[in-house]
Amino acid sequence: MSKVEGFLTQEEEQAIIEAIRVAEKNTSGEIRVHIEKTTSEEPFDRALEVFHELKMDETQLQNGVLIYLAIADKRFVICGDKGINDLVADDFWETTKEIMKNHFKNGNFKQGLIDGILMAGEQLQKYFPWLEGDTNELSNEISRG
Repeated sequence: MSKVEGFLTQEEEQAIIEAIRVAEKNTSGEIRVHIEKTTSEEPFDRALEVFHELKMDETQLQNGVLIYLAIADKRFVICGDKGINDLVADDFWETTKEIMKNHFKNGNFKQGLIDGILMAGEQLQKYFPWLEGDTNELSNEISRG
């Protein structure tokens, strides 16, 4: 079993997927989590690559949010598309990262991810509320690299 495959238990993964579902329930925004063992690039640059690979830049309202983790490097990034980045407070992603980092330091990756997802969902709901006819444009499954 690779380090990426064993990073979360099946139950933890299901709880994270459920958090994504809950966070997206009242918004047209899209949230994804991507986990890799390591990256040879700057984590933010790699997160942007993954953002494009997952077609998160193709959402209708440019309101996708990616939580990217390089677990062996102990690095993670939250990146939002232009639509959401133009609207949230300048320090929103850093504040969210700090809350997640506090959980991660204690080895509680599941709760850190869930808190980050739910915080992103609150902002997405505020600026991009669910409207009649909205569809889930992207998978809620955790992707791996």
